Amino acid sequence: MLRQFAAGALVAGMVSLWLTAAHAHSIKAEPNEAVQASFDIIETTIVARGDAAVFTTRVRGQAGTEKPRATGKFEGSDVYAYVWPTSLNSGDIGFERDQGIVALAVTFHPDFDDAAKGGRNRDVWHPHWVVLAEDKACGGGLKVIDIPPGEKPKVPETWPGVPLLIDSPAYPTELKGDAVDVTIPLSLIGGIEGASYDGVTAGLKVNGNLHAPLLCVSNVFKVASGNLSLPGKVMPAK
Repeated sequence: MLRQFAAGALVAGMVSLWLTAAHAHSIKAEPNEAVQASFDIIETTIVARGDAAVFTTRVRGQAGTEKPRATGKFEGSDVYAYVWPTSLNSGDIGFERDQGIVALAVTFHPDFDDAAKGGRNRDVWHPHWVVLAEDKACGGGLKVIDIPPGEKPKVPETWPGVPLLIDSPAYPTELKGDAVDVTIPLSLIGGIEGASYDGVTAGLKVNGNLHAPLLCVSNVFKVASGNLSLPGKVMPAK
């Protein structure tokens, strides 16, 4: 499924598909007993409500109950994530334009911190913007894009200082019952109104040798649309 994820997101003409995706407030998915309940997506939404965009994923079980096992070291450690791939441009979130697939991810990783300005976040679920690209070196075919040694690309103010296209904004994030919610001021996200999106639950892994690719998507638990066609459309909440 993950290779379908990568192929579907990167094939020529995908931008056209994003722009013509069905106008819908949500993406609904049938429950799948083969998927762990806390990652079994049943609905994903992004809506504009007042002056904020609210990202929500609902699952069959209780959100956030399953977390990676701590290993005691950074290299080879695991990350679990609730992810919203979008049609946003990387320039909309503070990076250089046209760098890759922009996604919001709510993550948990007990073996390291990657909060802005040296803060601690290893013991809480927390949000990131990530920019993804295909990489066959990753078991799942996708990576968070690396920043090569010596390069200093444009990064957001809340970039955590790691050599990845990743941002660590302090957006209000809540996991309660079957839902994961992230609330983002519209003033901070260029182009979100009318954007297309999907929902994914996934596992990522830090490279055991700490070489590029540093952070790989290692396993996809579920894709809300089934094929990463980004059928959701961000619209005002009813």
